[in-house]
Amino acid sequence: MSDENKTVENKEPKNLSRRGFLGASAVSAAGIAGIGISGIMTPAEFAQAAEKARNNAHHNIGPGELDEYYGFWSGGHSGEVRILGIPSMRELMRIPVFNIDSATGWGLTDESKRIKGDSADVLCGDAHHPHMSMKDGRYDGKYVFINDKINTRVARIRCDVMKTDKMLSIPNVQAIHGLRVQKVPHTKYVFCNGEFRIPQPNDGRDLNDPSKYFTMFNVIDAEKMEMAFQVIVDGNLDNTDADYTGRFAASTCYNSEEGVTLAESMRNERDWLVVFDIHAIEKAVKAGKYTTIGDSKVPVVDGRKKANSQYTRYIPVPKSPHGINTSPDGEYFVANGKLSPTVTIIAINKLPALFAGKIKERDTVVGEPELGLGPLHTAFDNRGNAYTTLFIDSQIAKWSVKDAIRAYKGEKVNYIKQKLDVHYQPGHNHTTMGETRDADGKYLISLCKFSKDRFLPTGPLRAENDQLIDISGKEMKLVHDGPTFAEPHDCMIVHRSKVKPKKLWTRDDPIFAATVAQAKKDGVTLESDNKVVRDGKSVRVYMTSIAPNFGMSEFSVKQGDKVTVIVTNLDQVEDVTHGFAVNQHGISMEIGPQQTSSITFDADKPGVFWFYCHWFCHALHMEMRGRMLVKKA
Repeated sequence: MSDENKTVENKEPKNLSRRGFLGASAVSAAGIAGIGISGIMTPAEFAQAAEKARNNAHHNIGPGELDEYYGFWSGGHSGEVRILGIPSMRELMRIPVFNIDSATGWGLTDESKRIKGDSADVLCGDAHHPHMSMKDGRYDGKYVFINDKINTRVARIRCDVMKTDKMLSIPNVQAIHGLRVQKVPHTKYVFCNGEFRIPQPNDGRDLNDPSKYFTMFNVIDAEKMEMAFQVIVDGNLDNTDADYTGRFAASTCYNSEEGVTLAESMRNERDWLVVFDIHAIEKAVKAGKYTTIGDSKVPVVDGRKKANSQYTRYIPVPKSPHGINTSPDGEYFVANGKLSPTVTIIAINKLPALFAGKIKERDTVVGEPELGLGPLHTAFDNRGNAYTTLFIDSQIAKWSVKDAIRAYKGEKVNYIKQKLDVHYQPGHNHTTMGETRDADGKYLISLCKFSKDRFLPTGPLRAENDQLIDISGKEMKLVHDGPTFAEPHDCMIVHRSKVKPKKLWTRDDPIFAATVAQAKKDGVTLESDNKVVRDGKSVRVYMTSIAPNFGMSEFSVKQGDKVTVIVTNLDQVEDVTHGFAVNQHGISMEIGPQQTSSITFDADKPGVFWFYCHWFCHALHMEMRGRMLVKKA
C-alpha cells in the first residue's frame, strides 16, 4: 500500500464514528426482539452489532462525504467514459469520447471536431479499455487512454479537466481491442492490439485470399498521440499488458489457424501468448530495419512466428486465451484460458532467457491452476492473492499465486481460497490500484454482463450489473449492486490522492487555442468584446457570458451564411457552467468557467431563432437568452 493510501486510512477514527454509532444503535434495536425478555444486549452481542455497523459505515458514503477512489468506466458501445466514486458507486461524470453528446456539445463544437480529426464525422464508438498513464509503475493522474474497437481509434483524456484532448485513427489494422500503457520508467508508449486480420494494403486486392491477411500490435507515442511503430503478428490479437521493466509487453492471441470462420478458427488445441521485446523493436526502428504499408509512413517490423522473428516469442497456452494481467509485484503475466478452466502463469524473469534462445517457450510457464469454467480476467491484491472472473460459473475465484506455483511443481496444496457468486456472467474485474505497484487490496469490481433478476425490469433491454466486493478481509464480501448501461466492459480504479482536477479552466488552455488564435486574427479580445465579424458568407459572432447574461442580446445574419458562435464564460465561480443552444438548428454546447467554446452551423432558414443558456446557472437562468435574426436571402 502506498504512503498516500495509508495517510487516508489513518484519518479514519479507531472508535465508532457518529454514523457507526447510530448504525450500531439501529442494529441493537433491530436485534432486541431476539435477545430475550429483558431486551438488553450482552457485551458480546453489542460488540458484534458494533462491528457490523462499522462494516456498513465503511462502505456507506453519506451526504457531504467523498469517496476514496475514482473509477474510470468504459461506456462500451455508448462510446463514452464514465467516472464513478468508490465505494459509493455513485456516477460522478460522463466524458464523451467517441460518441456525440448534446449536453456538452462534444462532436458538435469546433474544438471537439478538431480533436476528433479525421474521424470527426463518425458518430459512434465501442469504448473498451480505459487505462491511466504511469510513472515508475504508479498512476500519475495525467491521462486516461481508451480504445474504440468499431472505428479503430485510440483517444486520450486529460485528467485535469476530464475532457478528451487527442484522438488517433490507427492505420493498417481493424478493430483496436486490448489496450495498456507502458508502466516503467513512465508511459512513453500506449500498447494496443489490432484484432481482425485484413489484406495489406486493404485496397480491394486479395479479398478472398486469407493467406494474405494479417494484423498488428500497435505502439503509440503517448505524449504526441502519434504512431511510433507496428509489429506484424500471426493470429488475432486480443488483450494486452506490460511488465514493470519497460522491456516487455504481452498479448493474448487466438485463431492461430488464421481462419475466417468459427470452424476454421477452432482446429488447434492451443493458441498463444505473444511477447514483444520493446527494446529490440525500438533499436530496429532506429536502425531503419523496417518497412511501411501503402500510404502509411508508420514503421512496421515483422514479428510473425512463421518468420522466426527476433522481436516476438509465441508461448503456447490453452485455446482462445482472453485476458492478460501483470501481477503488481512485477513477477508474472497471467493469461486467462476462457475455453479452458485454467489460467497460465508466466514468469517474466524467464523472458530474457527465452529471447536469448536458452530456454523454450513453455519453460516460462510456472503455474497453470484450474479455477473453474470460463476464466476471463485476473486482478490482484497486495497479499499475494489473485481474483479471476469465471464467466460460465458466474463466480469470482480467489486464489494464491504462490500456492498455484507450488501445486504446478507437484506439491499437494489448495490454492483456491474462496469462490463468490456474482450476478451474472462476469467479464472484466479490477481491484483498487491493482494494476500498479500500489495495489492495496481493499475493493474489487466485478463487471457482469447480465443482471436478469437483480433490478426492476425495463423491457427487453435490461440494465447490466456492476458489483462491488470488499476484499480487505479473509473472505470476499459482496457489498453493492449497481445497474449500468451498454456496457460494463472494463474499468480502472485510482486512489483520489493521485488525481488533481482543476476547478476552473485556464485562459491559455490548448483545447481552445485555435479558437483564441482566430479571435486574435479578427482583432477580438475574448474577455471583453461582443461583436460580429463578417467575412463574406462566413460570420463569426463573439460574445461573453456571465450569469445571468450573454454579452449580446441579439445578432443578425443572412440566410445561407455559415455562422460560428464563440462564447467566453467570464464567471470565476466553480460550478457556474453556461450553455449555448439555438432553437431549431441542432446547436448545443457547454462553456465552463473561464472556457471559450465555439460552434459552426448554417443559417439555412430565415426568421427569429432564440438562443439560450441550457445549463442552470442563476436564479434568472430562464431569462438568459437572446435572438438570432436571420434575414431572408
